[in-house]
Amino acid sequence: MPETNSFTFKIGPAQAEKLRVILEEKGFTFREVPYALYGAQKQKITVNAYTSGKLLVQGKGAKEFIEFVIEPEITGEAKLGYDEVHSPEMFQPHLGVDESGKGDFFGPLVIAGVYTDGDFARQLLELGVKDSKKITSDQKALDLADEIKELIGPRWNVVTILPERYNELYVKFRNLNRLLAWGHAKVIENLLIRWPACPRALSDKFAHESLIKRALQEHGKKIILEQRTKAESDIASRQPPSSPAPPSSTG
Repeated sequence: MPETNSFTFKIGPAQAEKLRVILEEKGFTFREVPYALYGAQKQKITVNAYTSGKLLVQGKGAKEFIEFVIEPEITGEAKLGYDEVHSPEMFQPHLGVDESGKGDFFGPLVIAGVYTDGDFARQLLELGVKDSKKITSDQKALDLADEIKELIGPRWNVVTILPERYNELYVKFRNLNRLLAWGHAKVIENLLIRWPACPRALSDKFAHESLIKRALQEHGKKIILEQRTKAESDIASRQPPSSPAPPSSTG
């Protein structure tokens, strides 16, 4: 499996200056980087500290550099490799649902869901699956999608609403949030047919949770539904936009 080699942090000015000193002591070569306080490189590790407070660490060996330098000496938090300690619920059986696209003119509205548990969540983390907004390369997203296809089996479902059908449904629902709720509920129902014992579903918070609850049907009435902002922090809601071709669609 490919090693995850790109990590981001949020640091303050004092932390950035402290890191600069450490990098100098360790023999890093400094260079100018647009919008950055500095950029530094040694062998295959690249460190960029941006004026916005973003710290980017990339390259082979980045993980070890974070574990032995960034976390103990700069952030003071041991998070890398401690996902099960900090977010144990992410490794419990649950569904994650999210959507992409507008659907009305330029392309389809795509609502995707996946069933995860402990072993599958760990496999996704090993692949380096993350929020698609944090993937800066189209090729990386495509590569991740290919890796996910090899692992995912029957754990996923996608509802694709093409523009013509989207506009028909919009006339019916008269509200985008109600249309999204219907799509989320449809994906949850489809997955629960395969995974009826799944106790919980998680989605990004786009409206009051009662919208999705009202849209759920026979299989979804008993599931615990959780909506929260930035649900993509959960591995089940981090699937890249180039996930497998949809098995179901409307339109």
